[in-house]
Amino acid sequence: MSQLLVIFGATGQQGGSLADFVLSDPTLSARYKVRGITRNPDQPSAAALRARGAEVVQADLDDAASLHRALAGAHSVFITTTTVYDAQTKEREVRHGKAAADAAVAAGARCLVYSSEVHPEALSAGRHRVPSFDSRGEVEAYIRALPVRSAFYAPGSFMQNLASLMAPRPVGDGVYAIVNTMPGDRAIPWIDVVADTGRAVGAVLAEPERFAGKQLCVASGLFSFDEVVEKMSRATGKVVKYVRVSEEEFKTHLPEGARDPMVSMFRFIAEVGYYGPETERLVEETAALLPHPLVGLDEYIAANVTLA
Repeated sequence: MSQLLVIFGATGQQGGSLADFVLSDPTLSARYKVRGITRNPDQPSAAALRARGAEVVQADLDDAASLHRALAGAHSVFITTTTVYDAQTKEREVRHGKAAADAAVAAGARCLVYSSEVHPEALSAGRHRVPSFDSRGEVEAYIRALPVRSAFYAPGSFMQNLASLMAPRPVGDGVYAIVNTMPGDRAIPWIDVVADTGRAVGAVLAEPERFAGKQLCVASGLFSFDEVVEKMSRATGKVVKYVRVSEEEFKTHLPEGARDPMVSMFRFIAEVGYYGPETERLVEETAALLPHPLVGLDEYIAANVTLA
């Protein structure tokens, strides 16, 4: 009899990746029945999931009754929350993560996989505060204390940002630039979150006992912005440069609500490391545990970054 896998954010990047991977994998699709949770079950991506045999239900992380209905009968649960940059970023994500975990345990779930990150405030003794990371670090600690098997998926920096928020911008004379406040030679772990969330979390679902209690620091490689623009130049045939600016200048390139949180995040990465001082080791150890190869940065850039 199939076990019920409930996926939060099933129409988003992470949840959608996992739903696609499980539904496409012969072993996992035979083991798990997929129920996707979304705030809008009428959107085209939800219809596409239904067409592939998944159940899709509506739930709100601030509505306990809807969570109770959505998680009824769950055996395994993947939890991811959405970052909204405003005055409530951390408080909201902590509340939502705990609510989802509590509802899963109340429903009798046997395994939780939480989309987490490291906890900068704890790692730096309060010197660095990154709301979108600290919230997940707090929820991870909370889930570890619950009476349920758990594992934690900590994705690296999304390659998708290189084709959106961090995409090269024209600066004149056919030259493009990525602007940031990071030192150009500071390595960052990168992941194609759409392609590889499913591969990483799917490995946990295939062997939950093996991954119990582990935090997976998932990235296909570590590259600095200097290396990123070199790869982009080679792939596109355009001149792409990295321009480091002050924190105050960088804020002018960001949406208002994201300015301070994003600057704090890049400051933490520059001074401590994306996953802390042992970032490279953690990425290598995780890669050795995963059975599926991950999308490399060169491969992603070739397929997704175009410059007119």
